[in-house]
Amino acid sequence: MLAVALAACGLGIAPVSVPRAGAVPGFCPPICDAIPDSAWMAAPSIPLNSIYRWPGLAGLAVSVRSPRFGFEGLCASPPVAGDPRDYAVAARTVVPNRDGHWQLQAQVMHWRGDTVAGGPTAMLALETARSRLWGCQQTAPQTSPSITLSEPSRIAAVISMADRRVMHEYLLADPASSTVVELALWATLPIHVEWQAVPDAQVLDAMARPLCSAYLGSCR
Repeated sequence: MLAVALAACGLGIAPVSVPRAGAVPGFCPPICDAIPDSAWMAAPSIPLNSIYRWPGLAGLAVSVRSPRFGFEGLCASPPVAGDPRDYAVAARTVVPNRDGHWQLQAQVMHWRGDTVAGGPTAMLALETARSRLWGCQQTAPQTSPSITLSEPSRIAAVISMADRRVMHEYLLADPASSTVVELALWATLPIHVEWQAVPDAQVLDAMARPLCSAYLGSCR
């Protein structure tokens, strides 16, 4: 039913291979072959939490292979040759809602090993995403993307699609822990719940905050 709901929303989310439900307790190291539960942002920090009371993200997370960002479905983004996300450790949480209500996708992607290599890989994944957001209207002419924040390690954007749906996309790269975090919220039109504006920096800070403790030694 979830797959049908996502297809109806038009999101090109890659199929999950052998999904694994539940959180993985611990930190990295030693728990680096799965996303530790401590890496997920706190639900009260997610926009619209006062209305939807979002559940804890770690408890609904499933492992995914070759993860893709939510906006790529809206933007009809073509495949990337040698995409580094294909060998990331990744998990995704999706919270569906009825048409006209906001739905949520959150993802954490981590590259194992030395951050000398993993840090630049995380930044490359973010830069590729930034380029795809800028080019969204070229790959999907019916969309109207707007980059609302663009900094070296983080991006926020709003994408509307021909009076059919709207998405708020947040992306963060943390090279110190070789990690990329995504938060996407979208709704079909007409929207029954007004978007409650939250500063982009506030949302991105909340996404970054758990990584310090989840990936030990990544904070300076």
